[in-house]
Amino acid sequence: MAWVSFDVFRTLGFPDTLNLKADHLFRHKQEIAAAEWVLFPPYWQLNSLLYGLNTRVFPSEASYRLGHNKVEMTRAFELVAPAHTPHTLIAANTPENAQRLWAEMHLPFVAKQPKAAMGEGVWLIENAADWRAYLGKTDTLYAQEYLPIDRDIRVVIVGESVVAAYWRKQAPRGFYNNLAKGGKPDYSPVPEQAIELALHLARSLNINHAGFDIAMVGAHPYVLEFNRLFGNQGIPGGDKQLRQSILDVLQRGAKPEPRTPIKPGRLRQAA
Repeated sequence: MAWVSFDVFRTLGFPDTLNLKADHLFRHKQEIAAAEWVLFPPYWQLNSLLYGLNTRVFPSEASYRLGHNKVEMTRAFELVAPAHTPHTLIAANTPENAQRLWAEMHLPFVAKQPKAAMGEGVWLIENAADWRAYLGKTDTLYAQEYLPIDRDIRVVIVGESVVAAYWRKQAPRGFYNNLAKGGKPDYSPVPEQAIELALHLARSLNINHAGFDIAMVGAHPYVLEFNRLFGNQGIPGGDKQLRQSILDVLQRGAKPEPRTPIKPGRLRQAA
């Protein structure tokens, strides 16, 4: 068996692929260990697969590790693209830290839970009552500057290629751009700076399956986050296009050759 998949919906129709449920890990240990690729395992299996069976997983380990936690993700962004990461304060949820972050952030600002997706676990903090409500929802404080936007850009990258790039217009309820929260796709041309930033992040951090959320403030792109398991609602061609892109990457077989990341200073500025 060439490949083993733990997500039949993302790998439907892949040739020579054994589709397993997550709880079949131990029952099919030999097949998994012999597989050329192990596709879309749940996060809880990652250590066992990488270190116990020495398997090769897709998406990449970095896609899993960084995509699993916004704290780790943001710290990585700050290292490789500091000028393109919104100002963010992260601290343990203690009374002292809560008071300090509240004093340092300018209203309004955004607060997030470290582990959430599809627009969940994200709040716009406009007053002290909002902040107090947030404090009761998380062990880790994550406060980020609010960017004055009414839309953002989703850049979908598989391997080292851009599969789709489109705007996501704000939902009628405001603040949220996620399609799962009522945002609407807009296929107007996307600034090249946003695509270059997403590619720079993917190459620098070895992320090979992600939907990057990029905000444009004037001509300057900012990365908000990425999702390892992203929706396909706005992608032209939907599931079919995504599966073909993944298949192309897997069938090339060899581990990707190192690429020189796009240096942040080279991100083009609009005239």
